[in-house]
Amino acid sequence: MHPVDLAIIIVYLAAMPVLGVLVGRRQRSAADYFIGERSLPWWVVCLSIVATETSTLTVLSTPGLIWAGAGGYNGFTYLQLPFGYIIGRTLVSFVLLPRYFKGKQSTAYAFLGQRFGPAMQGLSSVAFIVTRLLAEGVRLFAGAIPIQVILSHYGLHTQYWQIVVVLTALTVMYALVGGIKAVVWVDVIQLSIYVGGAIIAAIVLATRLPAGWTSRAADAGVFTLFDFDFSGLHLLTSQYAFVTAIVGGTVFAMASHGSDQLIVQRFLACRSVSDGRKALIGSGIAVTVQFALFLFVGAMLWAHNGFRNLSALGVKSGDGMFTTFITSELPVGVAGLLIAAILASTMGALASALNALSNSTVADLYQRVTKRAVEDSTVLRHGRLWTLVWAVVFAIFGSLFSNRNNPVIEQGLTITAYTYGAMLGAFLLGLLIKRARQLDAIIAFVVTVAVMASVVLGVKIPPAPGAKPVVLAFPWYTLLGVLITLVVGGLLALRHRTPGPNVSVARDKEQDNKAEPV
Repeated sequence: MHPVDLAIIIVYLAAMPVLGVLVGRRQRSAADYFIGERSLPWWVVCLSIVATETSTLTVLSTPGLIWAGAGGYNGFTYLQLPFGYIIGRTLVSFVLLPRYFKGKQSTAYAFLGQRFGPAMQGLSSVAFIVTRLLAEGVRLFAGAIPIQVILSHYGLHTQYWQIVVVLTALTVMYALVGGIKAVVWVDVIQLSIYVGGAIIAAIVLATRLPAGWTSRAADAGVFTLFDFDFSGLHLLTSQYAFVTAIVGGTVFAMASHGSDQLIVQRFLACRSVSDGRKALIGSGIAVTVQFALFLFVGAMLWAHNGFRNLSALGVKSGDGMFTTFITSELPVGVAGLLIAAILASTMGALASALNALSNSTVADLYQRVTKRAVEDSTVLRHGRLWTLVWAVVFAIFGSLFSNRNNPVIEQGLTITAYTYGAMLGAFLLGLLIKRARQLDAIIAFVVTVAVMASVVLGVKIPPAPGAKPVVLAFPWYTLLGVLITLVVGGLLALRHRTPGPNVSVARDKEQDNKAEPV
């Protein structure tokens, strides 16, 4: 590795924890630690949301989606999903977000506790913790894979577990001390680094492309945006089908940004409902622009590689195309910046998960189980303790995956399919079914998780006689889970003749004024 590139990476690794500690070192309360006492600017929260949902694999693999089509190119059709994400986030900002800002709640699941009862709040929190542990733990390991490849190219031979442990240790330094303020502000810097790195890569590529490459790309379908194939099988199995991407993407975004504490905690740190709405909708627009940038880099890489498809290039997947370009062709200094950007996306996602898990553990489980008044200093101390505990768990969990072909990895990456529908369905059940009680919601939740596990693990769709079965496109999983929860919970609610005792929680009028601090 060139000394300049190595210096950039070392400076970054040293600077991020220091900066995070400086930003959030003066924690005054548990509310400050978990949601910044609802004082963060909306644009900072907006960018933090984007950084939180962006992983190392997103940065490196999205350019390769250009080649992902069977026998051709998917082009820019992946952008249809972010279009659905914008719609879903907009719906969340008007339907769920105002209710999260009422009172002194600091987690999404406090609403379920108010509407149904403490058991439902605890169940949803446990589901969130398990989901995040699997999804983020596996994502941490998955992020170590390309990092190891890049470091090996420069002569630095490491094991996956070593990368996982180092990234976790560096991340917990600022997440433990600085809380949500440190996490959010570091997210903004990390987002700037990897987006800036992608822009620099695009500029470098632009100087090496032949004239008229955009016309050739358009003729080859590389710039194709919409997939209007409405055949039944295609709609069920392709995430790139227009209806699947828009409808499925909308419901998926409602779950990921409306019922997942990882994101809800972010907009709860805003100063008001209005600011939270700006942050949430703005993040949808920003992530769409981000994906467009990565895909454009992919189109440029396609032209740079002689306008050839994967078979002609002799590779099976486009996932490694950007990584190869970074390690082989970027100038000194730029390569170091992009490697730092890759580290940034992994550390940012991990820091967000640590703080959100600590928040939910303390607010939804510890305080509910103890059922006693706890001093704020004690809550803050427990928050830091659980941040450290979850960091250790993530390091151990991510280090266990020494085999890249371990099938558990694939299960971990799809774990949200088991729970997202049940979580969003529980919120909608509380809002729409006035007769629903806590037991109805719990039974519906458990049934949905069990059914979705069966669907994800066992249901295959035969495309044609004798052809290899395919699975349901992931955007449909959340919608299916929501429908199961509403049907089961709705039928159970028919047993009751009167509305639930806490149904008024779901009917409260929206507060547009500044929310009461936690």
